[in-house]
This record gives sequence, C-alpha cells and structure tokens, in this order.
Amino acid sequence: MALRITVIGTGYLGATHAASLAELGFEVLGLDVVPEKIEMLGRGKVPMYEPGLEEVLRRHVAGIEGSSGRLRFTTSWEEAGEFGDVHFVCVNTPQKRGEYACDMSYVDSAIDSLAPHLRRPALVVGKSTVPVGSAERLAARLRELAPVGEGAELAWNPEFLREGFAVKDTLHPDRIVVGVASERSEKLLREVYAGPLGEGTPFVVTDFPTAELVKTAANSFLATKISFINAMAEVCEAAGGDVAKLAEAIGYDERIGHKFLRAGIGFGGGCLPKDIRAFMARAGELGADQALTFLREIDSINMRRRGEMVDMARETVGGSFLGVRVAVLGAAFKPDSDDVRDSPALNVAGQIHLQGGQVTVYDPKGMENARRLFPTLGYADSAVDAVRGADVVLHLTEWAEFRELDPVALGEVAGRRVLLDGRNALDPERWREAGWTYRAMGRPRA
Repeated sequence: MALRITVIGTGYLGATHAASLAELGFEVLGLDVVPEKIEMLGRGKVPMYEPGLEEVLRRHVAGIEGSSGRLRFTTSWEEAGEFGDVHFVCVNTPQKRGEYACDMSYVDSAIDSLAPHLRRPALVVGKSTVPVGSAERLAARLRELAPVGEGAELAWNPEFLREGFAVKDTLHPDRIVVGVASERSEKLLREVYAGPLGEGTPFVVTDFPTAELVKTAANSFLATKISFINAMAEVCEAAGGDVAKLAEAIGYDERIGHKFLRAGIGFGGGCLPKDIRAFMARAGELGADQALTFLREIDSINMRRRGEMVDMARETVGGSFLGVRVAVLGAAFKPDSDDVRDSPALNVAGQIHLQGGQVTVYDPKGMENARRLFPTLGYADSAVDAVRGADVVLHLTEWAEFRELDPVALGEVAGRRVLLDGRNALDPERWREAGWTYRAMGRPRA
C-alpha cells in the first residue's frame, strides 16, 4: 500500500513540500491552523511568490479541473492523524522577541496537537530549523502523548530550500539528510524520497544532533562567506582597491569558488540572520559559546553594511536627505521572491526616510508585503516611475529586470543621473557611458 503523507504547516516550506510530494506521486494532506490559508491553497493559490509553485499546486489540488486530486488541505488534526503514515512538520521557528534564541512554540504546539491522534504506527519528520537537542525532547514528548506509544517515531530531515528555487530544490535536491533512531524510519524516508534517490541524490543518514546542526552550520558558512567579502569591500574602500576584481581573482581558487562573493549591502530574509543568532544562543546554552564567537562579528559586518549604504547615499546628495528624492530599486531581500523579512533594501529605504528623504520604492514582486511592513514609504508601479525626478537611485535587490534597464531612457526621467549599486550587479561602464555617476561599495569611483 502506498504511503500517505501529511504536511503540518503550509507556509513557504510546507506549501512547497506538500505540492512537491504530490508531484512525486503521493497522496498528500496539508494542515494549517489558519483557515484563510487553507481556503486559498484549496483553490490552487499560494500566499507567497515562488516561481513554479502555483503551477505544481494546481496540477494536484483536489477539485481543480484536470488535476490529479492527490493533494488536499484541512484544519483538522484528527483527520491528519487518521490519514498519514508519515507526517512532516514544517512550521515556523522565528527568533524570540528581544532574544537571539529560537522560538520553538510552533513546533511544540504541532507535536502536542498531532500526537494524541496517532493511533497506529506513524513517522513524524521534523523539517523546521531547530536548536540542536530539540529532536530528542520532541521524540520523548511524541511517545508520551501518542496512543500508539513507541509506534510513533520521530526523524529529523532539515530543509535546504533557496527562495526562488524551492520547487527545484525539493524535487531535485543536492542532498537529503535524515537523522533517524531506527531502521524503520530510514526505510520509510528512503521510500518517500525514492524519486530523487533514483536520480543519484546523496542520502546522508545520521543521528538527531548532527541532522539538526547541518542546516545551521550550512547557513553559518554561507553567512561567513558573504560577510568576508563585505569586510574586504571595507578594506578596498580604505585602500583604493576594487572588491569585484578581488572577488574574481580569489574565486578562481577552487577551494574558495565564486559563489557568495559579491560584495554589497549584505544578507537578510527569514533564515540566515535568525539561524546564526539562534546557533550562537544554543552554543551558549551548551557551554560551547567560544566556538561561535566569530558569528557575532559576521552578524555585525552584515548589519553594518546597511548603515554604510545610507552613509554613501547621504554623502552623494550633499550631506543631508532633507528635501532629497530617493529612488530605491528593490524591496525583497533577494530576487525571485516577495519575501521582505529583514530585507536590507527596505531597511536602507526606511533609514533614509527617517532622515528626511522622500523615498519611492519599486520591486517586481515584493510591493504588497513591503507596503504592509513600511506603509509610510512611497511606492511606484515601475522602475521608471520610481526613478522619475529622483536625485539619487539606489539599486538594492538584484532582480534581472533591473540589470536589463536602459540607462539612457532612465536618465531622461531622473532628476540627477546618480546611481548607487548596493549589489555590485550592474555594469558600471554601461551606466557611465549613458552619463550616470556610478558608485558601488568597495569599488573605485571611476
């Protein structure tokens, strides 16, 4: 009999995972405690922008003409408990308010709500990013609350989704990591991921603590690489060097590589910042805080870049933003996403607005979320409208649309042809040839 799968939590991770499992051929039931979200997903609509996700969803949601009908959604824990052989927990683990530590309340609530309805053997699989040591505690809680007792097993299977590539990363992952406590758990997960494994995806089997550490270790390494090149940008600015050429040169070393070596205003989003902070907090609880003190400097470098972008813009317009019109291209924390959580672009825009600048923002997909978060900023319907009459243009999210802008046409509507490239993603010569003053962090002025 084929496995039936539930996905607990239908946010960014959960909706993607549920749709992708249906694409792999499983009968899937998605659960959320927010009825509006369930209603939207049941119509084949997703509450966020993720390329390709809605198309996959609509291919499988029951009730949509031409769909496979393999995917349904519910708010009933009882229905989920009866339905599933494998239950994936995909709920959020945000940073605690006023602390670095991770807020586990959503994960704890999911386990407490699901477990009493597990009356036959089942595997519960955590995908949320949690502090190391959480799985052992949750496994004991699961056994305690589930009527089936020892028949309710736990496994940990961290996610490695990149926003903008989430469907691809789920269907064709570069690795699958599972922390298991039994051969049965491993066998079930091999069955779930038989499709990717058949394509040759590496399958790493380990214990709970290692599986929990993989995601935070990976994110900490990526954050370190980003902050390293941004630190080099600071040195280049002081020494008169060019951080783009520096990154190109060191990137040819295969031990280093070119990825994540583009200097700019730093990283943001819902994962990297909160994950490295939670990692530091948990290391302190374990008495290993000295091992991760370097992450404090990584975080500090990253946050400092936003202030330095504001300083560069202020200097460019003569020392004060009062009465200055500023165009900001970008609101999402990265391209191919509408996610504005801890967005460096919006942070810079907000700081300039607070210092008296008349800020107008444009983003291809993140406008609605940006308006909710920063309602006092100005917003435009296009890049051209945002730039119209601006004294300075800030490029802060590296969308392909912005790389394809015509600097000549844009120059005709701008108040002044001054561009600050906060992502080092535009062609300096192309913009300078069109009469623009081009500046970027860590690069020569001309």
